[in-house]
Amino acid sequence: MAADLQAKYQKLAQEYSKLRAQNQVLKKAVVDEQGQGTSLKEELKMKDQSVRKLQQEMDSLTFRNQQLAKRVELLQEELVTTEAKGKKNKKNADPPSQMNQQRQSVFDEDLQNKIEENERLHKQVQEAQEKHRQIETELRERLVVLERDTMQHHAVVDGLKQKYMDTIEKLQNDKANLEVKSHSLEREAKECRLRTEECQQQLRNIHTDLSSRLDQSTSIIQEKVPFNDTRFAEYNTLDVPVHDRRHQLKARDLNGQALAFVRDLVGALLNLHTYTEQRIQIYPIDSATDTISPLNQKFSEYLHENASYVRPLEEGMLHLFESITEETVTTLETTVKLKPFSDVFTSYTCFLRKILPYQLKSLEEECEYSLCTANLRARNVDLQSDMQKMTAIFEKLQVYISLLALPSTKPEMLLQANYNVVFTQLAACLHSLHDIMKDISKHYSQKISLEQELPTVTQKLKNTNDCILSSVVALSNVTGKIGTFFSNNLDFFTAPSVYGFRVGMGVIDPLAAECMLENKKKAAAYIKSLKKSCPGSVPYEEALANRRTILSSTESREGLLQQVQQSQEKIAKLEQEKEHWMLEAQLAKIKLEKENQRLIDLESQFKTTLTGPMPAVGFIQENGAIPKIEELQLVERDSKEPVKSTSLIGMLTTSTTNNEIPDAESREQLIKNHYMMRVAELTSQLQIADSKSVHFYAECRALVKRLALAEKSRETLSEEIKVANQNIVRLQDELTTTKRSYEDQLSMMSDHLCSMNETLSKQREEIDSLRMGSKGNAKKNRGR
Repeated sequence: MAADLQAKYQKLAQEYSKLRAQNQVLKKAVVDEQGQGTSLKEELKMKDQSVRKLQQEMDSLTFRNQQLAKRVELLQEELVTTEAKGKKNKKNADPPSQMNQQRQSVFDEDLQNKIEENERLHKQVQEAQEKHRQIETELRERLVVLERDTMQHHAVVDGLKQKYMDTIEKLQNDKANLEVKSHSLEREAKECRLRTEECQQQLRNIHTDLSSRLDQSTSIIQEKVPFNDTRFAEYNTLDVPVHDRRHQLKARDLNGQALAFVRDLVGALLNLHTYTEQRIQIYPIDSATDTISPLNQKFSEYLHENASYVRPLEEGMLHLFESITEETVTTLETTVKLKPFSDVFTSYTCFLRKILPYQLKSLEEECEYSLCTANLRARNVDLQSDMQKMTAIFEKLQVYISLLALPSTKPEMLLQANYNVVFTQLAACLHSLHDIMKDISKHYSQKISLEQELPTVTQKLKNTNDCILSSVVALSNVTGKIGTFFSNNLDFFTAPSVYGFRVGMGVIDPLAAECMLENKKKAAAYIKSLKKSCPGSVPYEEALANRRTILSSTESREGLLQQVQQSQEKIAKLEQEKEHWMLEAQLAKIKLEKENQRLIDLESQFKTTLTGPMPAVGFIQENGAIPKIEELQLVERDSKEPVKSTSLIGMLTTSTTNNEIPDAESREQLIKNHYMMRVAELTSQLQIADSKSVHFYAECRALVKRLALAEKSRETLSEEIKVANQNIVRLQDELTTTKRSYEDQLSMMSDHLCSMNETLSKQREEIDSLRMGSKGNAKKNRGR
């Protein structure tokens, strides 16, 4: 306590020294301000003197101006009189009029100079007066400001002096109080030392008493208690605890609600990432008209992978829901499916961390767009900070979920006393996530309203913005529901485990929990088998025959169903192909008619121009294209010479006269018949092959099932053999141990009997010696 007081006194002394140093600095500043104020006063006096000089000059100039004005008036009067006299004596005195004019011009010039000088002097006086007024007002304002500053500095100095005096008095009072407390604490320390000595003495006495009791109780336990089933905690974890069906039903119900919330969350996240990808494809640059930036291309590629990170969240929660049943015992140690969900959530958090810089840069690119206003930039900055906060909150949630998954894999990494803290922090994180989602929804709605005012906004962008806003609102709603759900059921999550009611149970290992659940299932099956009546037995040969018939019937039924389904699919495909080939045939027929007409026109032209037999013409190609004239050669042949045309369809041989060609209808019929025959042959072959493949598939499937059943039976038999061998080894070990224990007990009993015989012999010798002594004493007494 004295050390604490001394440290506190040193801190107060340091603060006092700091305040003294600040006081010196403030005093110096006040002195500097006072010197500056005196210098400004002297400067003001000098300015006043200059102003007085200018005022005197101004008075002298005004006086001179008045004199000049009077002189001008006199000159004007003389001019008037001279003009009047000049009019009277105009005819008689021409030379004097010229002199008067010259004099008048001199006077006018002098008057003009005086007027200009007067104007210039007036301007100088006005400028000097205006400058004097400005300087005077500036100096007066500066003087007022300086006087105010000096008053403030004086007030600050007075306040600091008063504060320093108060702190000094307070420190002195604290010092006195601390000295009194130190004396009282020293007295208390002495008393505590005496009490500790007494307590140590009492502790020694109690220790000796308890050690004697412990020795007595251990001897009693060793002698009286044959077996203690709570000695080893790792064995106690294998015991089946009391089954709380209500707890299990509520756990499954809550997990079902959580699964529904996670499905809503997954849907909202998928919509948000997908519509964000669609938005960066059309804004600020539409990818349909121009290439977007490499940053947005990379961001779009990452967002396109969002389903591979988001959908496993729903699958992991579904597996967790399926692992919690009415028969299991639900604790953090037994929920092994929480670890895969934690891994999936970790991968999604890594995905958010990966796309965060691209998202921020994409918003910066939108801010650099030429039509982006200041309000829109502010909203983009708000969204950047919101996205950073959302990623940080998801990282915190990932940390807490991974902590909750630790007991099912490494129970020593998280103590049971810290479960409540983790659940409470997780609830707080969920509420903060809801708040951030509300901020994102608000800022994004403001951003959309500002973007709709832009002149270049399209309907596609409006629809995308509305979809993003709806997904953000859905995220806000579902996060709020999740936070409320978790807070309402926080008492259930933080309730003590069912293992806490068992005496001697420590940290539960996941393998021990799995073994405990297997023991529970075996115990439940055993109790169930005791309750139900045994059915009548069936002979083994009859059971095998029934099993084979059932398997064959199910296989044949499944094979027939599969055949029917495949035949229906093939019928639908053949119908589509039939329609396709009918259309192809119509097109080929139209093309053939056109080609025949063209050939007839060519024949007519050749008939008119040439005389002689017509050449051979190539026939239709196999793929149904327009037929071509391969060769047109004008040769002379006999009238009965055959004309041959070779194609992929076959060989057609006709005999033509001088001006004849093969009939178009006969060729079309031949082609059609040939194709129909080929189609019929191929369909029959295909049907035969399909039926054979289906038959073979059914046989293979039946063989695979029989093989699987044989493998299963082999595995079960091998496991039973292993169990039987283990039981044999165990029984042999037990037999050897029992033999050894019996031998040890017999040896101990023989040793005990030997010791008892020795003690009895000793006692007999003592009794004999006592008898002999008593007889000798009796003889002595008789002799006396």
